[in-house]
Amino acid sequence: MSQQPDKKPNFQQKTREEIKAEREAKKAAKAAAKASKINNDKMDNVKNVTPVANCKDSVIISHKIEEAEKVNPEVANCEALQENIKADKVKDTSGLQLNVDVLKKELIQSVNVFQNGTPERKSEAKSKVELRAERRAKQEAQRAAKQQQLTKESIKSKESSKPRIEMVPECLIKKSLVKRINKNAHEVYLFKHLYQERQDSLFDIPLVNSKIHPAIVRLGIQYKSKIIVGSNARCVALLAAIKQVIRDYEKPMQADFSRGLEASLKETMAYLHHCRPLGVSMRNAIRHIQWHMTQFSTTLLDEDAKNKLQGIIDTYISEQIELADQAISLKIQSKISDGNVILTYSYSSLIHKILVEAHTAGKKFRVIVVDSRPWLEGKELLRRLAKHGIDCSYILINALSFIMPEVSKVFLGAHAILANGAVMSRVGTAQVALIAKAFNVPVLVACETHKSSERVQTDSIVHNELGNADELVNNQSNGKKSLLWNWRTKESLNLLNITYDVTPADLVTAVVTELAILPCTSVPVILRIKPSEI
Repeated sequence: MSQQPDKKPNFQQKTREEIKAEREAKKAAKAAAKASKINNDKMDNVKNVTPVANCKDSVIISHKIEEAEKVNPEVANCEALQENIKADKVKDTSGLQLNVDVLKKELIQSVNVFQNGTPERKSEAKSKVELRAERRAKQEAQRAAKQQQLTKESIKSKESSKPRIEMVPECLIKKSLVKRINKNAHEVYLFKHLYQERQDSLFDIPLVNSKIHPAIVRLGIQYKSKIIVGSNARCVALLAAIKQVIRDYEKPMQADFSRGLEASLKETMAYLHHCRPLGVSMRNAIRHIQWHMTQFSTTLLDEDAKNKLQGIIDTYISEQIELADQAISLKIQSKISDGNVILTYSYSSLIHKILVEAHTAGKKFRVIVVDSRPWLEGKELLRRLAKHGIDCSYILINALSFIMPEVSKVFLGAHAILANGAVMSRVGTAQVALIAKAFNVPVLVACETHKSSERVQTDSIVHNELGNADELVNNQSNGKKSLLWNWRTKESLNLLNITYDVTPADLVTAVVTELAILPCTSVPVILRIKPSEI
Protein backbone atom coordinates (compact mmCIF):
# COMPACT_ATOMS: atom_id res chain seq x y z
CA MET A 1 0.00 0.00 0.00
CA SER A 2 3.00 2.30 0.54
CA GLN A 3 3.97 2.02 -3.13
CA GLN A 4 0.61 3.33 -4.46
CA PRO A 5 1.63 6.99 -4.91
CA ASP A 6 4.47 5.86 -7.25
CA LYS A 7 1.93 4.14 -9.54
CA LYS A 8 -0.20 7.21 -10.14
CA PRO A 9 -0.09 8.11 -13.82
CA ASN A 10 0.44 11.54 -15.23
CA PHE A 11 -3.04 13.01 -15.97
CA GLN A 12 -1.69 15.13 -18.76
CA GLN A 13 -0.55 12.03 -20.69
CA LYS A 14 -3.77 10.03 -20.27
CA THR A 15 -5.34 8.55 -23.31
CA ARG A 16 -9.05 8.32 -24.00
CA GLU A 17 -9.17 4.68 -23.01
CA GLU A 18 -7.50 5.42 -19.70
CA ILE A 19 -9.99 8.19 -18.94
CA LYS A 20 -12.89 5.85 -19.65
CA ALA A 21 -11.39 3.16 -17.42
CA GLU A 22 -10.95 5.74 -14.67
CA ARG A 23 -14.60 6.77 -14.92
CA GLU A 24 -15.71 3.15 -14.67
CA ALA A 25 -13.54 2.72 -11.59
CA LYS A 26 -15.11 5.75 -9.98
CA LYS A 27 -18.59 4.39 -10.66
CA ALA A 28 -17.63 1.07 -9.09
CA ALA A 29 -16.22 2.91 -6.09
CA LYS A 30 -19.46 4.78 -5.62
CA ALA A 31 -21.39 1.51 -5.73
CA ALA A 32 -19.11 0.06 -3.07
CA ALA A 33 -19.56 3.18 -0.97
CA LYS A 34 -23.34 2.78 -1.13
CA ALA A 35 -23.06 -0.84 -0.01
CA SER A 36 -20.85 0.14 2.91
CA LYS A 37 -23.26 2.91 3.86
CA ILE A 38 -26.09 0.37 4.10
CA ASN A 39 -23.97 -1.75 6.43
CA ASN A 40 -23.16 1.28 8.55
CA ASP A 41 -26.86 2.14 8.89
CA LYS A 42 -27.48 -1.31 10.33
CA MET A 43 -24.97 -0.57 13.06
CA ASP A 44 -26.23 2.88 14.13
CA ASN A 45 -27.13 1.65 17.59
CA VAL A 46 -23.70 0.16 18.22
CA LYS A 47 -21.27 2.16 20.42
CA ASN A 48 -17.52 2.05 21.25
CA VAL A 49 -16.51 1.02 17.76
CA THR A 50 -12.92 -0.24 17.52
CA PRO A 51 -11.15 -1.49 14.41
CA VAL A 52 -10.34 -5.15 14.12
CA ALA A 53 -6.59 -5.71 14.35
CA ASN A 54 -6.38 -8.83 12.37
CA CYS A 55 -3.26 -9.13 10.34
CA LYS A 56 -4.53 -11.97 8.27
CA ASP A 57 -7.53 -9.89 7.14
CA SER A 58 -5.36 -6.93 6.13
CA VAL A 59 -3.02 -9.26 4.22
CA ILE A 60 -5.93 -10.74 2.32
CA ILE A 61 -7.33 -7.28 1.49
CA SER A 62 -3.97 -5.99 0.31
CA HIS A 63 -3.45 -9.14 -1.74
CA LYS A 64 -6.79 -8.64 -3.48
CA ILE A 65 -5.99 -5.02 -4.22
CA GLU A 66 -2.67 -5.98 -5.78
CA GLU A 67 -4.43 -8.50 -8.01
CA ALA A 68 -6.91 -5.81 -9.10
CA GLU A 69 -4.00 -3.50 -9.93
CA LYS A 70 -2.43 -6.12 -12.17
CA VAL A 71 -5.68 -6.54 -14.11
CA ASN A 72 -6.56 -2.88 -14.24
CA PRO A 73 -3.85 -0.46 -13.05
CA GLU A 74 -6.31 2.42 -13.08
CA VAL A 75 -8.08 0.97 -10.07
CA ALA A 76 -5.13 1.93 -7.88
CA ASN A 77 -5.46 5.54 -8.98
CA CYS A 78 -8.94 5.89 -7.47
CA GLU A 79 -8.52 7.39 -4.04
CA ALA A 80 -12.21 6.95 -3.29
CA LEU A 81 -11.92 3.18 -3.71
CA GLN A 82 -9.02 3.03 -1.25
CA GLU A 83 -10.90 5.09 1.28
CA ASN A 84 -13.96 2.88 0.97
CA ILE A 85 -11.90 -0.24 1.43
CA LYS A 86 -10.35 1.21 4.56
CA ALA A 87 -13.75 2.25 5.86
CA ASP A 88 -15.09 -1.24 5.23
CA LYS A 89 -12.76 -2.84 7.73
CA VAL A 90 -14.61 -4.82 10.32
CA LYS A 91 -15.42 -2.95 13.54
CA ASP A 92 -15.92 -4.38 16.93
CA THR A 93 -18.81 -3.50 19.17
CA SER A 94 -19.26 -3.71 22.92
CA GLY A 95 -21.37 -6.75 23.53
CA LEU A 96 -21.69 -7.72 19.87
CA GLN A 97 -19.27 -9.79 17.70
CA LEU A 98 -19.59 -9.36 13.97
CA ASN A 99 -18.84 -11.97 11.41
CA VAL A 100 -15.73 -10.84 9.56
CA ASP A 101 -16.09 -13.50 6.91
CA VAL A 102 -19.25 -11.81 5.55
CA LEU A 103 -17.42 -8.57 5.04
CA LYS A 104 -14.53 -10.40 3.41
CA LYS A 105 -16.87 -12.03 0.90
CA GLU A 106 -18.51 -8.67 0.03
CA LEU A 107 -15.11 -7.06 -0.53
CA ILE A 108 -13.90 -9.97 -2.65
CA GLN A 109 -17.07 -9.79 -4.78
CA SER A 110 -16.57 -6.05 -5.32
CA VAL A 111 -12.99 -6.65 -6.46
CA ASN A 112 -14.04 -9.47 -8.76
CA VAL A 113 -16.41 -7.06 -10.45
CA PHE A 114 -13.40 -4.99 -11.54
CA GLN A 115 -11.62 -8.08 -12.79
CA ASN A 116 -14.35 -9.82 -14.75
CA GLY A 117 -17.50 -7.70 -14.96
CA THR A 118 -16.41 -4.29 -16.22
CA PRO A 119 -18.02 -4.56 -19.73
CA GLU A 120 -21.26 -5.93 -18.26
CA ARG A 121 -21.41 -3.15 -15.68
CA LYS A 122 -20.84 -0.63 -18.42
CA SER A 123 -23.65 -2.03 -20.50
CA GLU A 124 -26.01 -2.09 -17.49
CA ALA A 125 -25.13 1.50 -16.65
CA LYS A 126 -25.82 2.60 -20.17
CA SER A 127 -29.15 0.80 -20.30
CA LYS A 128 -30.26 2.39 -17.04
CA VAL A 129 -29.23 5.82 -18.24
CA GLU A 130 -31.16 5.33 -21.44
CA LEU A 131 -34.24 4.17 -19.52
CA ARG A 132 -34.04 7.20 -17.24
CA ALA A 133 -33.67 9.49 -20.22
CA GLU A 134 -36.74 7.93 -21.86
CA ARG A 135 -38.76 8.26 -18.68
CA ARG A 136 -37.77 11.88 -18.28
CA ALA A 137 -38.70 12.59 -21.90
CA LYS A 138 -42.12 11.02 -21.39
CA GLN A 139 -42.66 12.97 -18.19
CA GLU A 140 -41.68 16.23 -19.87
CA ALA A 141 -44.04 15.53 -22.77
CA GLN A 142 -46.91 14.80 -20.36
CA ARG A 143 -46.20 17.96 -18.40
CA ALA A 144 -46.12 20.04 -21.58
CA ALA A 145 -49.45 18.57 -22.78
CA LYS A 146 -51.06 19.16 -19.40
CA GLN A 147 -49.81 22.73 -19.29
CA GLN A 148 -51.13 23.36 -22.80
CA GLN A 149 -54.55 21.99 -21.83
CA LEU A 150 -54.65 24.19 -18.73
CA THR A 151 -53.83 27.28 -20.78
CA LYS A 152 -56.59 26.44 -23.27
CA GLU A 153 -59.15 26.00 -20.47
CA SER A 154 -58.13 29.28 -18.88
CA ILE A 155 -58.53 31.07 -22.22
CA LYS A 156 -61.98 29.53 -22.71
CA SER A 157 -63.06 30.56 -19.20
CA LYS A 158 -61.90 34.11 -19.83
CA GLU A 159 -63.79 34.24 -23.13
CA SER A 160 -66.96 32.88 -21.54
CA SER A 161 -66.78 35.47 -18.77
CA LYS A 162 -66.65 38.30 -21.30
CA PRO A 163 -70.02 39.65 -22.54
CA ARG A 164 -70.75 38.66 -26.12
CA ILE A 165 -72.25 41.07 -28.56
CA GLU A 166 -72.71 38.90 -31.62
CA MET A 167 -76.22 37.87 -32.59
CA VAL A 168 -77.34 34.31 -31.91
CA PRO A 169 -78.77 32.57 -35.00
CA GLU A 170 -82.53 32.28 -35.04
CA CYS A 171 -82.42 28.50 -35.55
CA LEU A 172 -80.40 28.07 -32.34
CA ILE A 173 -82.89 30.21 -30.42
CA LYS A 174 -85.70 28.01 -31.68
CA LYS A 175 -83.92 24.79 -30.80
CA SER A 176 -83.02 25.92 -27.29
CA LEU A 177 -86.51 27.22 -26.65
CA VAL A 178 -88.13 24.02 -27.94
CA LYS A 179 -85.90 21.94 -25.68
CA ARG A 180 -86.71 24.11 -22.67
CA ILE A 181 -90.47 23.94 -23.30
CA ASN A 182 -90.50 20.20 -24.03
CA LYS A 183 -88.66 19.58 -20.77
CA ASN A 184 -91.33 21.14 -18.55
CA ALA A 185 -94.50 21.01 -20.66
CA HIS A 186 -97.45 18.78 -19.81
CA GLU A 187 -98.62 17.89 -23.29
CA VAL A 188 -101.86 16.22 -24.25
CA TYR A 189 -100.92 13.51 -26.73
CA LEU A 190 -103.84 14.21 -29.07
CA PHE A 191 -102.77 17.87 -29.52
CA LYS A 192 -99.00 17.40 -29.90
CA HIS A 193 -98.91 19.05 -33.32
CA LEU A 194 -100.53 22.17 -31.86
CA TYR A 195 -97.89 22.32 -29.11
CA GLN A 196 -95.23 22.27 -31.81
CA GLU A 197 -96.88 25.18 -33.64
CA ARG A 198 -97.09 27.12 -30.39
CA GLN A 199 -93.40 26.49 -29.62
CA ASP A 200 -92.39 27.70 -33.06
CA SER A 201 -94.16 31.02 -32.43
CA LEU A 202 -93.11 31.70 -28.85
CA PHE A 203 -89.67 33.23 -29.23
CA ASP A 204 -89.79 36.98 -29.36
CA ILE A 205 -89.00 39.14 -32.36
CA PRO A 206 -87.94 41.84 -33.14
CA LEU A 207 -84.22 41.46 -32.71
CA VAL A 208 -81.69 44.27 -32.81
CA ASN A 209 -81.55 46.13 -36.12
CA SER A 210 -84.89 44.68 -37.17
CA LYS A 211 -86.65 46.06 -40.21
CA ILE A 212 -90.11 45.64 -38.73
CA HIS A 213 -92.13 48.83 -38.54
CA PRO A 214 -92.78 50.21 -35.02
CA ALA A 215 -96.53 50.17 -35.65
CA ILE A 216 -96.36 46.43 -36.33
CA VAL A 217 -94.26 45.85 -33.21
CA ARG A 218 -96.81 47.70 -31.12
CA LEU A 219 -99.65 45.74 -32.72
CA GLY A 220 -97.92 42.43 -32.04
CA ILE A 221 -97.58 43.30 -28.36
CA GLN A 222 -101.28 44.15 -28.23
CA TYR A 223 -102.12 40.82 -29.85
CA LYS A 224 -99.93 38.87 -27.47
CA SER A 225 -101.26 40.56 -24.34
CA LYS A 226 -104.86 40.19 -25.66
CA ILE A 227 -105.54 43.91 -25.59
CA ILE A 228 -107.05 43.56 -29.06
CA VAL A 229 -109.32 40.51 -29.38
CA GLY A 230 -112.03 39.46 -31.80
CA SER A 231 -111.75 38.67 -35.50
CA ASN A 232 -113.04 42.02 -36.75
CA ALA A 233 -111.08 44.10 -34.26
CA ARG A 234 -107.85 42.28 -35.04
CA CYS A 235 -108.41 42.61 -38.78
CA VAL A 236 -109.16 46.34 -38.63
CA ALA A 237 -106.12 46.97 -36.42
CA LEU A 238 -103.93 45.01 -38.84
CA LEU A 239 -105.13 46.96 -41.87
CA ALA A 240 -104.59 50.28 -40.06
CA ALA A 241 -101.02 49.28 -39.18
CA ILE A 242 -100.33 48.15 -42.75
CA LYS A 243 -101.46 51.56 -43.97
CA GLN A 244 -98.70 53.11 -41.86
CA VAL A 245 -96.18 50.60 -43.19
CA ILE A 246 -97.11 51.49 -46.77
CA ARG A 247 -96.99 55.19 -46.03
CA ASP A 248 -93.46 54.98 -44.56
CA TYR A 249 -92.13 52.39 -47.00
CA GLU A 250 -89.02 53.36 -48.97
CA LYS A 251 -88.18 51.31 -52.03
CA PRO A 252 -84.59 49.97 -52.17
CA MET A 253 -82.37 51.09 -55.01
CA GLN A 254 -82.94 49.25 -58.28
CA ALA A 255 -85.87 47.26 -56.91
CA ASP A 256 -89.49 46.93 -57.91
CA PHE A 257 -91.99 48.60 -55.59
CA SER A 258 -94.46 45.73 -55.51
CA ARG A 259 -91.83 43.06 -54.91
CA GLY A 260 -90.10 45.03 -52.18
CA LEU A 261 -93.35 45.84 -50.40
CA GLU A 262 -94.49 42.24 -50.67
CA ALA A 263 -91.28 41.06 -48.97
CA SER A 264 -91.80 43.65 -46.22
CA LEU A 265 -95.39 42.47 -45.69
CA LYS A 266 -94.14 38.89 -45.48
CA GLU A 267 -91.80 39.82 -42.61
CA THR A 268 -94.64 41.74 -40.97
CA MET A 269 -97.01 38.79 -41.05
CA ALA A 270 -94.30 36.45 -39.79
CA TYR A 271 -93.74 38.67 -36.76
CA LEU A 272 -97.46 38.94 -36.03
CA HIS A 273 -97.78 35.17 -36.32
CA HIS A 274 -95.03 34.78 -33.74
CA CYS A 275 -96.99 37.01 -31.39
CA ARG A 276 -100.28 35.21 -31.97
CA PRO A 277 -101.45 32.95 -34.82
CA LEU A 278 -103.27 34.84 -37.54
CA GLY A 279 -107.02 34.59 -37.94
CA VAL A 280 -108.88 33.68 -41.13
CA SER A 281 -110.11 37.25 -41.63
CA MET A 282 -106.57 38.60 -41.34
CA ARG A 283 -105.23 36.16 -43.92
CA ASN A 284 -108.02 37.02 -46.31
CA ALA A 285 -107.32 40.75 -45.94
CA ILE A 286 -103.61 40.32 -46.67
CA ARG A 287 -104.39 38.11 -49.65
CA HIS A 288 -106.72 40.84 -50.94
CA ILE A 289 -103.97 43.50 -50.71
CA GLN A 290 -101.37 41.27 -52.37
CA TRP A 291 -103.73 40.46 -55.23
CA HIS A 292 -104.24 44.16 -55.95
CA MET A 293 -100.47 44.72 -55.82
CA THR A 294 -99.99 42.20 -58.61
CA GLN A 295 -102.37 44.23 -60.76
CA PHE A 296 -100.24 47.38 -60.58
CA SER A 297 -98.55 48.57 -63.74
CA THR A 298 -94.75 48.71 -63.77
CA THR A 299 -94.90 52.33 -64.92
CA LEU A 300 -96.89 53.39 -61.86
CA LEU A 301 -95.05 55.83 -59.62
CA ASP A 302 -94.30 54.85 -56.05
CA GLU A 303 -96.40 57.62 -54.52
CA ASP A 304 -99.34 56.77 -56.71
CA ALA A 305 -99.02 53.09 -55.76
CA LYS A 306 -98.96 54.00 -52.07
CA ASN A 307 -102.06 56.16 -52.37
CA LYS A 308 -103.84 53.48 -54.35
CA LEU A 309 -103.04 50.79 -51.77
CA GLN A 310 -104.23 52.98 -48.92
CA GLY A 311 -107.48 53.56 -50.79
CA ILE A 312 -107.88 49.80 -51.31
CA ILE A 313 -107.44 49.21 -47.58
CA ASP A 314 -110.00 51.87 -46.69
CA THR A 315 -112.46 50.39 -49.16
CA TYR A 316 -111.95 46.91 -47.75
CA ILE A 317 -112.61 48.06 -44.17
CA SER A 318 -115.67 49.99 -45.25
CA GLU A 319 -117.27 47.37 -47.50
CA GLN A 320 -116.20 44.04 -46.07
CA ILE A 321 -116.52 44.91 -42.37
CA GLU A 322 -118.55 48.03 -41.60
CA LEU A 323 -121.21 47.86 -44.33
CA ALA A 324 -121.36 44.07 -44.01
CA ASP A 325 -122.10 44.42 -40.28
CA GLN A 326 -124.90 46.87 -41.00
CA ALA A 327 -126.45 44.56 -43.59
CA ILE A 328 -126.30 41.59 -41.21
CA SER A 329 -127.81 43.66 -38.41
CA LEU A 330 -130.75 44.67 -40.53
CA LYS A 331 -131.40 41.09 -41.65
CA ILE A 332 -131.21 39.54 -38.20
CA GLN A 333 -133.34 42.23 -36.54
CA SER A 334 -136.25 40.97 -38.58
CA LYS A 335 -136.03 37.74 -36.63
CA ILE A 336 -136.37 39.46 -33.25
CA SER A 337 -139.87 39.88 -31.86
CA ASP A 338 -141.13 41.60 -28.75
CA GLY A 339 -140.87 39.46 -25.66
CA ASN A 340 -138.14 37.23 -27.08
CA VAL A 341 -135.40 35.90 -24.88
CA ILE A 342 -132.13 36.05 -26.81
CA LEU A 343 -129.23 33.92 -25.64
CA THR A 344 -125.69 34.71 -26.73
CA TYR A 345 -122.32 33.31 -25.81
CA SER A 346 -119.09 35.12 -24.89
CA TYR A 347 -118.41 38.45 -26.65
CA SER A 348 -118.94 39.28 -30.30
CA SER A 349 -118.75 42.81 -31.66
CA LEU A 350 -121.32 41.97 -34.35
CA ILE A 351 -123.82 40.48 -31.86
CA HIS A 352 -123.36 43.54 -29.66
CA LYS A 353 -124.11 45.80 -32.61
CA ILE A 354 -127.23 43.79 -33.51
CA LEU A 355 -128.70 43.84 -30.00
CA VAL A 356 -128.00 47.52 -29.44
CA GLU A 357 -129.56 48.52 -32.77
CA ALA A 358 -132.60 46.30 -32.12
CA HIS A 359 -133.08 47.93 -28.72
CA THR A 360 -132.68 51.36 -30.29
CA ALA A 361 -135.33 50.40 -32.84
CA GLY A 362 -137.81 49.96 -29.97
CA LYS A 363 -137.97 46.20 -29.78
CA LYS A 364 -138.48 44.76 -26.31
CA PHE A 365 -136.52 41.63 -25.52
CA ARG A 366 -134.31 40.14 -22.85
CA VAL A 367 -130.76 38.91 -23.25
CA ILE A 368 -129.03 36.04 -21.46
CA VAL A 369 -125.24 36.23 -21.64
CA VAL A 370 -123.49 32.87 -21.25
CA ASP A 371 -119.84 32.95 -20.28
CA SER A 372 -116.99 30.56 -19.52
CA ARG A 373 -113.50 30.63 -18.16
CA PRO A 374 -110.71 31.48 -18.54
CA TRP A 375 -111.28 34.72 -20.45
CA LEU A 376 -114.80 35.53 -19.23
CA GLU A 377 -115.37 37.79 -22.21
CA GLY A 378 -119.11 37.77 -21.61
CA LYS A 379 -118.60 40.25 -18.77
CA GLU A 380 -117.62 42.90 -21.28
CA LEU A 381 -120.75 42.23 -23.37
CA LEU A 382 -122.88 42.35 -20.23
CA ARG A 383 -121.38 45.69 -19.21
CA ARG A 384 -121.98 47.26 -22.62
CA LEU A 385 -125.55 45.98 -22.96
CA ALA A 386 -126.46 47.10 -19.45
CA LYS A 387 -125.04 50.52 -20.27
CA HIS A 388 -127.65 50.85 -23.05
CA GLY A 389 -130.47 49.82 -20.68
CA ILE A 390 -131.04 46.32 -22.07
CA ASP A 391 -132.49 43.74 -19.66
CA CYS A 392 -129.72 41.16 -19.22
CA SER A 393 -128.90 38.01 -17.26
CA TYR A 394 -125.49 36.47 -16.79
CA ILE A 395 -124.73 32.76 -16.29
CA LEU A 396 -121.84 30.40 -16.74
CA ILE A 397 -121.89 27.68 -19.33
CA ASN A 398 -122.40 24.90 -16.77
CA ALA A 399 -125.89 26.29 -16.04
CA LEU A 400 -126.87 26.39 -19.71
CA SER A 401 -129.24 23.42 -19.63
CA PHE A 402 -131.27 24.99 -16.79
CA ILE A 403 -131.88 28.27 -18.63
CA MET A 404 -132.38 26.90 -22.15
CA PRO A 405 -136.13 26.05 -21.81
CA GLU A 406 -137.03 29.76 -21.61
CA VAL A 407 -134.81 30.85 -24.53
CA SER A 408 -136.46 31.91 -27.82
CA LYS A 409 -133.43 32.24 -30.11
CA VAL A 410 -129.65 31.80 -29.91
CA PHE A 411 -127.40 34.37 -31.60
CA LEU A 412 -123.76 33.41 -32.02
CA GLY A 413 -120.73 35.07 -33.50
CA ALA A 414 -118.07 33.27 -35.55
CA HIS A 415 -114.34 33.32 -36.04
CA ALA A 416 -114.66 31.70 -39.47
CA ILE A 417 -117.04 29.65 -41.55
CA LEU A 418 -115.44 26.67 -43.25
CA ALA A 419 -116.07 25.23 -46.70
CA ASN A 420 -118.05 22.27 -45.34
CA GLY A 421 -120.48 24.59 -43.51
CA ALA A 422 -118.93 24.10 -40.06
CA VAL A 423 -118.56 27.17 -37.87
CA MET A 424 -115.30 27.88 -36.08
CA SER A 425 -115.82 30.09 -33.05
CA ARG A 426 -114.83 30.62 -29.42
CA VAL A 427 -114.49 27.35 -27.51
CA GLY A 428 -117.84 26.48 -25.94
CA THR A 429 -119.92 27.55 -28.94
CA ALA A 430 -120.43 23.95 -30.05
CA GLN A 431 -121.78 23.05 -26.61
CA VAL A 432 -124.25 25.93 -26.71
CA ALA A 433 -125.45 24.91 -30.19
CA LEU A 434 -125.74 21.29 -29.11
CA ILE A 435 -127.94 22.07 -26.12
CA ALA A 436 -130.05 24.48 -28.18
CA LYS A 437 -130.56 21.72 -30.76
CA ALA A 438 -131.68 19.37 -27.98
CA PHE A 439 -134.31 21.94 -26.86
CA ASN A 440 -135.35 22.77 -30.48
CA VAL A 441 -134.17 26.38 -30.17
CA PRO A 442 -133.11 27.99 -33.48
CA VAL A 443 -129.41 28.89 -33.72
CA LEU A 444 -128.43 31.84 -35.96
CA VAL A 445 -124.76 32.51 -36.65
CA ALA A 446 -123.82 36.04 -37.74
CA CYS A 447 -120.73 35.92 -39.95
CA GLU A 448 -119.38 38.23 -42.67
CA THR A 449 -118.28 36.71 -45.94
CA HIS A 450 -114.69 37.95 -45.50
CA LYS A 451 -114.39 35.30 -42.77
CA SER A 452 -115.12 32.48 -45.22
CA SER A 453 -112.38 29.90 -45.49
CA GLU A 454 -111.69 27.27 -48.12
CA ARG A 455 -110.36 24.93 -45.45
CA VAL A 456 -112.41 21.88 -44.48
CA GLN A 457 -112.35 20.87 -40.82
CA THR A 458 -114.58 18.44 -38.97
CA ASP A 459 -113.11 18.72 -35.46
CA SER A 460 -111.13 21.03 -33.20
CA ILE A 461 -107.98 18.91 -33.20
CA VAL A 462 -106.56 19.28 -36.70
CA HIS A 463 -106.19 23.05 -36.52
CA ASN A 464 -106.58 25.24 -33.46
CA GLU A 465 -104.83 27.78 -31.26
CA LEU A 466 -103.48 26.86 -27.85
CA GLY A 467 -103.58 29.28 -24.95
CA ASN A 468 -101.59 29.28 -21.74
CA ALA A 469 -102.76 26.42 -19.51
CA ASP A 470 -102.02 28.43 -16.36
CA GLU A 471 -104.90 30.74 -17.24
CA LEU A 472 -107.31 27.94 -16.35
CA VAL A 473 -106.19 27.92 -12.69
CA ASN A 474 -105.08 31.50 -12.06
CA ASN A 475 -108.41 33.16 -12.72
CA GLN A 476 -109.73 33.55 -9.16
CA SER A 477 -112.05 36.42 -8.20
CA ASN A 478 -111.84 35.96 -4.42
CA GLY A 479 -108.06 36.22 -4.30
CA LYS A 480 -107.52 32.70 -2.97
CA LYS A 481 -105.17 30.25 -4.59
CA SER A 482 -106.72 27.62 -6.79
CA LEU A 483 -106.51 23.98 -5.79
CA LEU A 484 -104.52 23.38 -8.98
CA TRP A 485 -102.04 26.25 -8.60
CA ASN A 486 -99.15 23.72 -8.47
CA TRP A 487 -100.50 21.43 -11.17
CA ARG A 488 -97.18 21.36 -13.07
CA THR A 489 -95.58 19.42 -10.22
CA LYS A 490 -97.95 16.51 -10.88
CA GLU A 491 -96.69 14.46 -13.80
CA SER A 492 -100.01 12.71 -14.45
CA LEU A 493 -102.02 15.97 -14.68
CA ASN A 494 -102.28 17.80 -18.03
CA LEU A 495 -104.36 20.93 -18.65
CA LEU A 496 -105.51 21.94 -22.13
CA ASN A 497 -106.57 25.46 -23.03
CA ILE A 498 -107.77 25.58 -26.63
CA THR A 499 -109.11 28.79 -28.13
CA TYR A 500 -111.63 27.64 -30.75
CA ASP A 501 -114.00 24.77 -31.40
CA VAL A 502 -115.84 23.61 -34.51
CA THR A 503 -119.65 23.50 -34.58
CA PRO A 504 -121.03 21.02 -37.14
CA ALA A 505 -123.37 22.33 -39.82
CA ASP A 506 -126.32 20.25 -38.61
CA LEU A 507 -126.36 22.11 -35.29
CA VAL A 508 -126.74 25.54 -36.97
CA THR A 509 -130.14 26.64 -38.24
CA ALA A 510 -128.85 29.36 -40.58
CA VAL A 511 -125.86 31.59 -41.27
CA VAL A 512 -126.68 35.30 -41.58
CA THR A 513 -124.33 37.08 -44.02
CA GLU A 514 -124.46 40.45 -45.76
CA LEU A 515 -125.58 38.61 -48.89
CA ALA A 516 -128.49 36.62 -47.46
CA ILE A 517 -129.64 34.28 -44.70
CA LEU A 518 -128.38 30.92 -45.91
CA PRO A 519 -128.14 27.39 -44.59
CA CYS A 520 -124.67 26.18 -43.73
CA THR A 521 -124.64 23.88 -46.74
CA SER A 522 -124.69 26.94 -49.04
CA VAL A 523 -121.27 28.19 -47.90
CA PRO A 524 -119.60 26.86 -51.08
CA VAL A 525 -121.94 29.14 -53.01
CA ILE A 526 -120.60 32.12 -51.04
CA LEU A 527 -117.05 31.13 -51.90
CA ARG A 528 -118.00 30.81 -55.56
CA ILE A 529 -119.75 34.18 -55.94
CA LYS A 530 -117.17 36.13 -53.94
CA PRO A 531 -114.31 37.66 -55.95
CA SER A 532 -111.33 35.38 -56.33
CA GLU A 533 -109.05 37.74 -54.43
CA ILE A 534 -111.23 37.44 -51.30
